[in-house]
Amino acid sequence: MSNLNEKLPIYIRIEEGMKDAILDGRLKEESQIPSTTYLSKEFNINIATINKAIGFLVDEGLVYKKRGIGMFVKKGAKDKLIAERKKVFKELYIKATLQEAKKLDIGVEELQQIVNEAFNEINK
Repeated sequence: MSNLNEKLPIYIRIEEGMKDAILDGRLKEESQIPSTTYLSKEFNINIATINKAIGFLVDEGLVYKKRGIGMFVKKGAKDKLIAERKKVFKELYIKATLQEAKKLDIGVEELQQIVNEAFNEINK
């Protein structure tokens, strides 16, 4: 959670950090998330701020409470996050890329070649 955008409110950074942890497998489905007390001490943040972040995760259907035990990652949370992020990825990146490609008169085949080259460069 340390590399998150410093301009965002702390509760959003905590929420996004938890989502990233679900996506990359640090927080597995049906596993317990760190307690609000632990997170509060770990990041030196007010418990109310932690509760706000976790409340958003609950509202989004990503975590749930087991009374007297703690908060857990909901089954299907990772798939839900992937679907949401793919939608955002398409809107923010793919459509913008296609609009720029159109301006530059780049066709589908050339664009695919460019994507393949970039993909190979990243995965070296």
